Amino acid sequence: MENIAKEKFQIIGTEDDAADLLARPPINFWKDAWRRFKMNKIAVVALILLCVLIVMCVFAPMVSKYDFEVMSDARNADPSAEHWFGTDKLGRDMWTRVWVGGRVSIIIGLTGALISMTLGCIYGGIAAYFGGMVDNIMMRIVEVLISVPYLIVVILMSVIFEEYDIPQLVTLLLAMCITGWCGTARFVRSEMLRIKSEEFTLAAQLLGVSPWKIVIRHFIPNTISIIIVNITFSIPSYIFSEAFLSYLGLGIEPPGTSWGALASAAQSQFTFYPYLLFWPVLMIALTMLCFTLIGEGMRDALDPKARK
Repeated sequence: MENIAKEKFQIIGTEDDAADLLARPPINFWKDAWRRFKMNKIAVVALILLCVLIVMCVFAPMVSKYDFEVMSDARNADPSAEHWFGTDKLGRDMWTRVWVGGRVSIIIGLTGALISMTLGCIYGGIAAYFGGMVDNIMMRIVEVLISVPYLIVVILMSVIFEEYDIPQLVTLLLAMCITGWCGTARFVRSEMLRIKSEEFTLAAQLLGVSPWKIVIRHFIPNTISIIIVNITFSIPSYIFSEAFLSYLGLGIEPPGTSWGALASAAQSQFTFYPYLLFWPVLMIALTMLCFTLIGEGMRDALDPKARK
């Protein structure tokens, strides 16, 4: 070995400039979650389809030459080039009515889920932070509210607000949200009880941070990914609840409409004019399916354990 010249050896892999190079550009948690979400082709297709449905609900009635309330002599007309989805028993264009009804159903689904999630997060966060007697009292209140039959609450709210001439949409939202946040509060409480024992929470308490700020700045942000997934799964339940109540005659009243109201109006003529029931039911099914698939995709994308 002593006879081998040092010039025949070359040192590789220790370049001074390569020490600071990164294998890939740095990305935060949300960018990485979006990258993993895009890998789920089914969830991406569901997101695109949902965007198409929302765009149609917003713009299709604007470009239609028929008003959703205007009646005509073309009663119970079959789908054609003139009326793409046909007409109902009063001669109103179903194409326009389906998309106008979609506005109401989607607004109720999104607004109801956001209101319930906001109330549930704050209520569950406060109960988890204080614990003890406060937690017991707050959770007993939740259990009492959950035990109240859902239809009784809707009927009582409809009767009470009918005297004050409050819009039916507002009444329906209040009726669904008055107890809809309870399940979210219990779910958020269980997650925040786990975060309560973390070091950053104990450090904030030692520094004298107020309980309200700890809940808002520490508890909720650290459960935001789980909350977002829960919202996507809650929206279909609100859409279905609105459709169910409208089907029973407790939802949107004429001349307003929704997918549930259209399905309720079409049930008596389903044997003779099945297309009247087909279109609103199809939109309800597609919307609920899209939100469910998106929720599953977000659940996998936001799961830190699935990160590679």
